[in-house]
Amino acid sequence: MKCTICKLGETNEGLTMVTLHREESVIVIKNVPAKVCNNCGEYYLSDDISGQVMALAEEAVNRNAKIEVLRFTA
Repeated sequence: MKCTICKLGETNEGLTMVTLHREESVIVIKNVPAKVCNNCGEYYLSDDISGQVMALAEEAVNRNAKIEVLRFTA
């Protein structure tokens, strides 16, 4: 698919790092499967992966994590 951000690149299956912020928490999740633009690096998550990422982040926030780095596992 054509990247909707840069309008120049094509997206390909790959892995990315997702960083989420909530109040004073910063959650970084590495190795997240996504479609990644080969021009600008913008990434697109499927609904299923997005839900899993949000669940991981919610668990970290509920543990009162200020900064947490996680590895995505399907």
